[in-house]
Amino acid sequence: MAVLVVLLVSWVVFRGIGLLGVSALASWQASARYALAVMFAMTGSAHFTPMKHDLALMVPRAFPRPMWIVYVTGVLEFLGAVGLLVPKMRTVAGICLIVLLVAMFPANVRAARERLPLRGKPVTALWLRLPMQIFFIGLIWWASR
Repeated sequence: MAVLVVLLVSWVVFRGIGLLGVSALASWQASARYALAVMFAMTGSAHFTPMKHDLALMVPRAFPRPMWIVYVTGVLEFLGAVGLLVPKMRTVAGICLIVLLVAMFPANVRAARERLPLRGKPVTALWLRLPMQIFFIGLIWWASR
């Protein structure tokens, strides 16, 4: 849920900055790109903090070396965040981030079903996580065009 709050608050802040005359943030779509970059930088950084252990527990058991997967997905989130802000990479970055979200969703399902904690707190319930995931995917698609 914190991820959604960070995304929405940063989107509104960036749009407000755009209204003040910063041309890079002159539209809701451009502001969304920057907000998504902030969100993915935040979530990517979690893959390199003590929270990485909680994230590794979320990786479905069928995958070997869960910590390696956590590190790789963290790097991919950083690369996607940067890619959204580079005009020539924007569309590819958006597609890659969508694929990444779809690929990581089973970890969210496992965490919710098994009630795994993140930073000692329960993960977002599936009834909320699935619509959030759909929103993220739709926003990435729109913002990366």
